[in-house]
Amino acid sequence: MSNNSLSDRLDKACQLSEKLHAELAKVIVGQEAVIDQLTAAIFAGGHVLLTGAPGLGKTLLVKSLAQLFSLDFRRTQFTPDLMPADILGSEVMDEDKSTGQRSFRFLPGPVFTNILLADEINRTPPRTQSALLEAMGEGHVTIGGHTRQLAEPFFVLATQNPIELEGTYPLPEAQLDRFLLNLVMDYLPIEQEIQMVRETTSPESPQLKPIMTAEEVLETRRLVREIPAPENVISYAVRLCAATRPGSSIATRQVQELVKWGAGSRASQALVLAGKARALLQGRTNVSCEDVRALFLPVLRHRVITNFRAEADGITVLQILDNLLKEISE
Repeated sequence: MSNNSLSDRLDKACQLSEKLHAELAKVIVGQEAVIDQLTAAIFAGGHVLLTGAPGLGKTLLVKSLAQLFSLDFRRTQFTPDLMPADILGSEVMDEDKSTGQRSFRFLPGPVFTNILLADEINRTPPRTQSALLEAMGEGHVTIGGHTRQLAEPFFVLATQNPIELEGTYPLPEAQLDRFLLNLVMDYLPIEQEIQMVRETTSPESPQLKPIMTAEEVLETRRLVREIPAPENVISYAVRLCAATRPGSSIATRQVQELVKWGAGSRASQALVLAGKARALLQGRTNVSCEDVRALFLPVLRHRVITNFRAEADGITVLQILDNLLKEISE
């Protein structure tokens, strides 16, 4: 493909991205970094784990994105009694009253959508959490011996409440690794919260206009993968991830002493792929080390597990990752 063709497609994608941000600004105040990273994840074809206290607008943000992308949206409240069939669907038996003949009919669950909001995913047991693994990793589910393809694009945004720990089940490491990014939604600055309260309590409710179709989202995903990544950027991403692994030749002393499990190879892929999406959103035709640094925490914060000594010393994963960024050179 010619550079001119790539440039033209990139310009179109950037224009659509600017329209998305302009429309979102009608209903979402602040949270620019979260919006940028969430949009990058959708364009990169990855899933997102969103952590934040109640009442920060997580659900509103996802519902608004679904409207702007003209995509089907489902929300599932994850509870302790939720079963895998409640997410994936199940087969029910129908009986023809005239002939007495019986047959099975499949009732699709909420996973058969474009954007699935898994609200408070850590409130449901691991068995139900794992029901999403195949859907998130392969884009299909297997029910009753039949493999059923999910709609494209398919995107999971799971939220978890970091405050309440009673009655919650930490996500298994295998499932955490399926999320491209782990975003943290924080409180708004006072000025922005005043603006948000003023706008959300007024009699007028802004109406969002659809910006992108499902096909345009898929085309943007293809474009993201075509953006070239220089060798030095790939090397930097791989070395950063390798430095989180105890036993690695480039792991720091802090990592050797305080980390139980480091990030796997999927993290290196996520850094480069999300970096490509970030470059596209900024109108650039190549990935830079700055993209890797900007996405290092969202990509790695849920993939590195500290040991008991780190917990005893009060050292967090974020502190370890911050130190790695300072110590690993480009």
